Amino acid sequence: MDEDDFNGIIQGLSEAAALMRGEDVPGIRVHVPTDSDVRAIRGRLGLSRTDFAKRFSLPLGTVRDWEQGWRAPDTASRNLLKIIDREPEAAARALEGV
Repeated sequence: MDEDDFNGIIQGLSEAAALMRGEDVPGIRVHVPTDSDVRAIRGRLGLSRTDFAKRFSLPLGTVRDWEQGWRAPDTASRNLLKIIDREPEAAARALEGV
């Protein structure tokens, strides 16, 4: 490893540390996905946790874990929750029989 390699590693570590502190790093864009408020979505639909899980083919335990903050929805789940929030009837129709 030469000096340029070493300096590149040091620069990368410095940039990573700055990002972890919440600082802006030129040339690096960070996307932080917004959390899905599952309880609020379910509340707007007027569904119990059990009914919400059944209607949208979700494991009841997963819905509970999301609502209680034990787990966070992954990207695909956040996308599904966004569709459910915006178009609940279409989502329910699409998931019938799943």
